[in-house]
Amino acid sequence: MMLRYRNRLRAVVAGVLFCGVSVSHLAFADNDGRGHGNDHEKKKDTSFTRMFHDLPPGLPPTDEARDLVKRLGAKDGLIDAQDILTDPVLSITNPAVFSPNNPDNPSMTAGMTFVGQFLDHDLTFDPNSPLLEKTNPKKTTNFRTPKFDLDSVYGGGPEQSPELYDLSSGFIKLRVEAIPGSEEFSRNGAVRFDLPRDHGTMTALLGDRRNDENVILSQLHVAMLKFHNAVTDRLQTDPAHAGDSAQEIFKKARRQVRWHYQWIIVHEFLPLTIGQARVDDILRRGVRFYDVDDDRPQIPIEFSVGAYRFGHSQIRPSYRLNFGRPDQGHSPFFAFIFDDAQDPNDPDPNDLRGGKRAPRRFVDWQTFFNFGDGNFRPNKKIDSKLSSVVMLLPGFRGPAPGLPGDGVQSLASRNLMRHVNFSIPSGQAIARRMGLPVLTPAQLDSLSSFGLERNTPLWLYIMKEAEVMENGLRLGPVGGQIVGEVFIGLLKADETSYLASSPNWMPVLPSATPGEFRMTDLLTFAGVVPPLN
Repeated sequence: MMLRYRNRLRAVVAGVLFCGVSVSHLAFADNDGRGHGNDHEKKKDTSFTRMFHDLPPGLPPTDEARDLVKRLGAKDGLIDAQDILTDPVLSITNPAVFSPNNPDNPSMTAGMTFVGQFLDHDLTFDPNSPLLEKTNPKKTTNFRTPKFDLDSVYGGGPEQSPELYDLSSGFIKLRVEAIPGSEEFSRNGAVRFDLPRDHGTMTALLGDRRNDENVILSQLHVAMLKFHNAVTDRLQTDPAHAGDSAQEIFKKARRQVRWHYQWIIVHEFLPLTIGQARVDDILRRGVRFYDVDDDRPQIPIEFSVGAYRFGHSQIRPSYRLNFGRPDQGHSPFFAFIFDDAQDPNDPDPNDLRGGKRAPRRFVDWQTFFNFGDGNFRPNKKIDSKLSSVVMLLPGFRGPAPGLPGDGVQSLASRNLMRHVNFSIPSGQAIARRMGLPVLTPAQLDSLSSFGLERNTPLWLYIMKEAEVMENGLRLGPVGGQIVGEVFIGLLKADETSYLASSPNWMPVLPSATPGEFRMTDLLTFAGVVPPLN
């Protein structure tokens, strides 16, 4: 059945693409993602690289070192924020009592955590590196294109990934599916949407199945699908494109989507994450430590396994997924992001794990981004603590998209073990090499019982650096420089990006502020922010 469907769809695609007929019109858990890659993700053999080739490993890649850092990252250990996980509502409304070691970040909204995760899944996918062995980045394949090109959304395109596309309108759109019964749970009876799924297994059909790890991320992916479709609608109704074929409209829509997405990275995500001054400095002076090859860019392991995992510290224990529909007896849906006590086979569990479809499993984005209505919530500060919910990840007791099934359930332990496996230099060594301020042993004294106050794993060092030097509001010097250089370096190396091919380009889609374009504008234009009143 699926083969016949694919063959039929390919035939339709071929007609739309080549006949010239114009017809009217995004590792939360970690990066292993084992078993969640589509075939088209293997189209390009690109390995990882090192940013600091000549620095020695911070810790030797031995069982003893892995055991040390596994204990450091264990549940109830130093990194566990020790949140009280008895009530998902009070976890949000009374953080002083329920999360005293896990403060909110007043500078960033809750949605930016998931934007960061979506960006990671657009750059890197390493399904094969083992958790208990030494790993060579040069022999580790990255199954994502190391570009901000949304291959996690577009897959291999309509010919190679026909299951992702909807050609029923005569134009090349991306598939989404209405959630049956969602209007009973949604304010004003608005129908809500989900990823396309195999209706037998409920497996999501998307360019990167890790984007079905949790409901918020999967709904962000839905927003990107609908964003493309909205751009397509706008182009095909524009008289300036009246003579364009469906293929030409698709190419123009994809470029507009990518460029507005890249604009958000440069003008919203990066300034919030590393600070505007550091963004401006890297744009002006260029990269100094990331040796990016324009012809074959590679992702540094110091970024993918170390610096960019800072977002794990931003995860809240619980979220208000949506506002419900009180007039139909449905209260707002509050839940912990993960709860390992939930039945993995429950079609609608009381946590926000992915891989499920139910009438209440949709997002009201007003909680996650600031639309000016006072409903948004912040994410957590970037610091040396992780919310307790990620110290016991689901996946071990039953299948969970994007979540580990190998028994190591602490996200902190997984990150630190990979630091050992990839022989990553310590944070102190990298700070010295970059000529940046180095945290003192006194500032890292909590690690002295592990002997790591002078030789700290890069991931943990970067989070502690943000905590000490930036009050947890953004990344500090080392983390900010690594993340900023990789993001901007990759954009400048990609000749199809706006920053490389048209650096003076400005957004052209409608926005709250002319000449700007933010996540709130993207979500609004995509049509995924129904009014609450």
